[in-house]
Amino acid sequence: MSRRALLAGNWKMHLTIAQAVELAQAVAAVCADCRDRDVMLAPPFTALAGVAQALQGSNVFLGAQNVAWEAQGAFTGEIAPPMLIDIGVRMVIIGHSERRQIFLEDNVMINRRLRAALEFGLIPVLCIGETLEERESGATFAVLEKQLRGALHDVPPGQAEQIVLAYEPVWAIGTGKTASTEQAQEAHHFLRNLLADIYNKKLAETIRVLYGGSVKPDNIDALMAQADIDGALVGGAALQVESFKRIIRFQ
Repeated sequence: MSRRALLAGNWKMHLTIAQAVELAQAVAAVCADCRDRDVMLAPPFTALAGVAQALQGSNVFLGAQNVAWEAQGAFTGEIAPPMLIDIGVRMVIIGHSERRQIFLEDNVMINRRLRAALEFGLIPVLCIGETLEERESGATFAVLEKQLRGALHDVPPGQAEQIVLAYEPVWAIGTGKTASTEQAQEAHHFLRNLLADIYNKKLAETIRVLYGGSVKPDNIDALMAQADIDGALVGGAALQVESFKRIIRFQ
């Protein structure tokens, strides 16, 4: 089954509003002739409104870096799904390793965020991945299964088909290390089989699975050549238009 590629830029805690708007405009220009792939930008919350305007009329999706599980209320520091939709957000990153590792978000919280995003019609980019210690101890697949099953708890097939999955080995994020193409493909293949077990084979073949972890212009082609890799969740290389352009235009 042919799955449409998705190249997603996670700008994390970088860029002022003016810088974000300038970069978004440049990426939109790069994507003007993109017909067979999707592109998403996830700026910091402060720049969402400005970037939304910059992307208006383009074929680039606006993403957010997280989402609350409640529609409103006394949740200082959180951003509700309707607030994101009001700005023009279409996609939202959930369960990024930095949220798990630094801010101690667990599978229960990630599941709540995921179900809220789906309830309001946002497309979740669900991130899972193992640490270096977990990989070296041979626990990679056990960790991925626990994270995926936990995140998808009580998510019915009709909603699950909207999800984008992102495999991001924690040991390869911002370290300059990248999982080999064989390691990445092995993990993606495992996740697709796991999705088939949780739901069914047809749904598993439909869901896009991205790779995230020091994706760069010089490794994107090899990664995208793998059978079960459908795109990339890009960090640092998405902050410069030329490097992200090369990733978007993988061959």
